[in-house]
Amino acid sequence: MLHRNNRFVLRIAIASVTAALWGIAAFAPSALAQKPVPQIPLVDKLVLSDTIQPVSQGQLIRALASANSDGAHALLIELDTPGGLLDSTRTMAGAILGSRVPVIVYVSPAGARAGSAGFFLLESADVAAMAPGTNAGAAHPVLEFGGQPDATMNQKIENDAEAFLRSYVTRRNRNAEAAQEAVHSSHSYTAEEALAQHLIDLTATSDAELLATLDGREITRLDGTKLTLHLAGAHIEVLRPSLRDQLLGWLVDPNIALLFLVGGALLIYLEFNTPGTVVPGALGTLMVLLAVFALGLLPIRYAAVLLLVAALVLLLLEAKFGGHGVLAVAGIVCLTFGTLTLVAAPVPEMGVNPWVAVAVSTGFGGITVFLVRLAVRARQRKALLGADAMIGCRATAMEPLAPEGHVLVEGEIWRAVATEPASKGTALRVVSHEQNLLRVAPDLPPNSTP
Repeated sequence: MLHRNNRFVLRIAIASVTAALWGIAAFAPSALAQKPVPQIPLVDKLVLSDTIQPVSQGQLIRALASANSDGAHALLIELDTPGGLLDSTRTMAGAILGSRVPVIVYVSPAGARAGSAGFFLLESADVAAMAPGTNAGAAHPVLEFGGQPDATMNQKIENDAEAFLRSYVTRRNRNAEAAQEAVHSSHSYTAEEALAQHLIDLTATSDAELLATLDGREITRLDGTKLTLHLAGAHIEVLRPSLRDQLLGWLVDPNIALLFLVGGALLIYLEFNTPGTVVPGALGTLMVLLAVFALGLLPIRYAAVLLLVAALVLLLLEAKFGGHGVLAVAGIVCLTFGTLTLVAAPVPEMGVNPWVAVAVSTGFGGITVFLVRLAVRARQRKALLGADAMIGCRATAMEPLAPEGHVLVEGEIWRAVATEPASKGTALRVVSHEQNLLRVAPDLPPNSTP
């Protein structure tokens, strides 16, 4: 009886332990799931190290869209630019101001600058920061269509730029007077001066130091709401430019666009001069279209376009009629001035390099005159057919001419009559013809007398 009770107690103990183990196994996952897992903040990073133009504008807008959709805690823009187009600047600054995700503009690395248009972008950010050894400012607007504006127009442009900058600098609680000096007097500030003037919020030597310093800091958004940043140990995701952006960024360089335009024009001319080759024509058309597309993204002076047209006309006239080189020189001068002033660049980095302009103009002018002259001479030679084409050519007597016989001219056999008897193999020259009968004379050396 006692033995039977012991077995019963043992069974109860085993069942209890088994139930306890099953309970622990079932509870453990739920307990682990309920335990909070620390989340690593995500910061998207965009590197803008180019002029401000439609290509960089598109990159920034896509970066903002990505940061607003992938759960990023902030968008970090590493900025290094000499400036650029005012229209693109307004669009980019407006996109930063309207971003749901906080935007940090960081002028970096050492030696970088936020010049001209870049200063507007720096001041539009929720957090403006600079690395030691950088500078920002010199934001006086420059007319993109070129020319010298009168005092009233210049004042209007300046006042408009100042008002645009002031509209958000004051809401960012920064020094509006110091910011206006960058526009009005083209004043530029070092990182330390900008911090002292309260144009930026902090300085930092690296991305990690910047984010660590900003962790826990409260910022004021454009609409006046407060937001505390949590960026300690954040993972920085660098947004790489797409292949399209890389190609457009390369093409928007006016020097590249100019080389494509000139090279494409020469290839198209080659196709017209030797029809049927196909490849030069197709490649030249593609190059010209790419150049026109790239130049369409930049401010173009129409007076410069007229200079280019005039240059082409002068070069064609020189090739066709000849002018002792005067027309060619005038065409090359027009071409040089046209290429130099083609892009109304607000900053030198967006203009055509003078050395490139001179080299392209001289090379294109010389090649155009040479090719057109060849084409004109070829067309003139094609007008001479049959016996007319033989005049002036060398001939060889195939038999004694006394005075009539057969001669070999340009690989063809012709009947000829000699002005004086000639033996077989004598070198002759065709002087005239009567229908299909050639008249030949001895081919004398240049300094000899008949």
